[in-house]
Amino acid sequence: MPDREDARRRIEELREAIDRHDRLYYVENAPEISDAEYDRLFAELEELEEEHPDLVTDASPTRRVGVDPVSELGEVRHVTPMLSLQAVRGKDGIAAFLDRLADETDQKAPEVVAEPKFDGLSVEVVYEDGRFARGSTRGDGETGEDISHTMRTIRALPLRLARSDELEGQLAVRGEANLPKSSFQALNKARVERGEDPFANPRNAAAGVLRRQDPAEAGRTRLAVTFYDATGIDTDAAPTQWDLLDRLRDMGLPVIGERKRCASLDDAASFHEAQEAARDALDFEIDGIVLKLDARADREALGVRSRSPRWAIAWKFPPHTEETRIADIVVGVGRTGAMTPVALLDPVDVGGVTVARATLHNIEEVHRKDLRVGDTVRIERAGDVIPEVAERVPQPGVERSDPFEMPDQCPSCGAKAERRGPLTYCPAGIACPAQLKGRLVHYASREAMDIEGLGERTARQLVERGLVADIADLYDLSAADLAKLDGFAEKSAETLHDAIHDRRDVPLDRFLVALGIRHVGRDAAWRLAQAFGTLDALRAASGAEIEDIDGIGAETAESVAAFFAEEKNGEVIDRLLDAGVSPEPPERTGDALEGRTFVLTGALENWTREEATEEIERRGGRVTSSVSGRTDYVVAGSDPGSKLDDAREEGVEVLDEDAFARMLN
Repeated sequence: MPDREDARRRIEELREAIDRHDRLYYVENAPEISDAEYDRLFAELEELEEEHPDLVTDASPTRRVGVDPVSELGEVRHVTPMLSLQAVRGKDGIAAFLDRLADETDQKAPEVVAEPKFDGLSVEVVYEDGRFARGSTRGDGETGEDISHTMRTIRALPLRLARSDELEGQLAVRGEANLPKSSFQALNKARVERGEDPFANPRNAAAGVLRRQDPAEAGRTRLAVTFYDATGIDTDAAPTQWDLLDRLRDMGLPVIGERKRCASLDDAASFHEAQEAARDALDFEIDGIVLKLDARADREALGVRSRSPRWAIAWKFPPHTEETRIADIVVGVGRTGAMTPVALLDPVDVGGVTVARATLHNIEEVHRKDLRVGDTVRIERAGDVIPEVAERVPQPGVERSDPFEMPDQCPSCGAKAERRGPLTYCPAGIACPAQLKGRLVHYASREAMDIEGLGERTARQLVERGLVADIADLYDLSAADLAKLDGFAEKSAETLHDAIHDRRDVPLDRFLVALGIRHVGRDAAWRLAQAFGTLDALRAASGAEIEDIDGIGAETAESVAAFFAEEKNGEVIDRLLDAGVSPEPPERTGDALEGRTFVLTGALENWTREEATEEIERRGGRVTSSVSGRTDYVVAGSDPGSKLDDAREEGVEVLDEDAFARMLN
């Protein structure tokens, strides 16, 4: 084993080399070494860091995925507001924009920079002293969701900037996270093969992946990110937009490559035309171009409107459209019970993609557009991917069918449908076959019944082969039944059978989570369990009694009461109880932590995260996922994440494992 100083130098050399090769491969598309050589460097770094754990830092390439999953996404306030762009589709709107710039800058033809408009998820990434600090979604423009744990898995995103030792202070860069079309198709293929619904488009896929709680899942997806703006670089260092992008590129950040300086409307129109012609051949989605005043000092003088800058505008491409006929309108039932009208169309090619179905969203949207079976309609691929019925095309002299209405009953299980505003739901929940695959996976999840080995692939087979019609049927399965499933042998079938039956004694709050009641997560389930004590008491409670519980709102109370009032749900619950499932009253070992809020970070030696959470809750405390001014304690184990830094910034008391143990005793 090399001594510590030799190891430190070699670790630094390896990190710099891996960061460089990541940039060459993912950003510049010009790799210099083979995958095998890259893997050798990475393995050497992992080995050295394992031998010298005190030398591991959050900026190491090995830490891209090596962070704990989060239980929920926290909120992040942006360094400055993330504004939206004014958008136009016609040349006249661009001409007016350029004329206004000329008037307000007293220049005959102020130069603008034209860039492709990426159709991705808007993100902000913050670096502190050249090192990755956090990443967040745009959100409402003022605050976004904290997606640091998944953003750091993007190989194109440097965890430390080039020449980071020379950088001081805060740098906030803005851009679009996206999924290349090739990766999008591969991701959807895998989802369909697992029995999951495909993502509608690369933007939704990128958003879904980055909002996942487990960074390992994001790390398996080849996400990309492209930056186009920054705060923290003054106008002396980068007087123009062009200079700003060059500076970001020199820091190792992926920036827009295809761009053009334009001095006239004709220049801008030429770039718009070229990008529209090239869009279908690109491996990423664009839906227009963006024009920005090049001089950053002039931009500061022009300022912003309430929600958009006065110095930039988006020139959108026209959507691909075609006409076809609605052959039928059917209703699909999603995993959460949402009943959605779907138009089945005479197949039509829209921009190179055959479209045969399109969601109609909800009954109010159907009525607003007055859509009926047999109508001729105009189809758009909104975002150039999602098929959407834009409008009805009147056909004079053609008799129309009756207006469409949502069914009174769920088409899957026959339960009486419920209207909630514009949406329609099946309330049967755990008794509805259409919701069953997702419900089985949720029932078996770690925060619910914790049945190891019952994942999406197994759940899909159980449903498709008719082995289960509701979650209670799990307890009627034999090891021989399970052995018939693909991927199972006698031993693995016995292991899953034992796992199902060994987890029948479960705390009441976990059982409530397992039932998948709408709006009932871990916190609400814990509050319900503490307030009612037994399942029977909760089943008999009225909506008003449930709403009286501190922290339970009217919508959640109504959902819980409706769930237990549904006869089919009651039948499934009774069968679960008959099978030996025994929801145990919540244990309270006192109220020593009553009213205290904790955040857990890092690995504890004597407790899993779930066990530590239960110990706190049994004493009246609460556990949340992010640090705020309302947090009382942060419990820090080995390899704590950024939450430890957040605690210090907020002045929150930090407990090591020994101090936490003393607090429990």
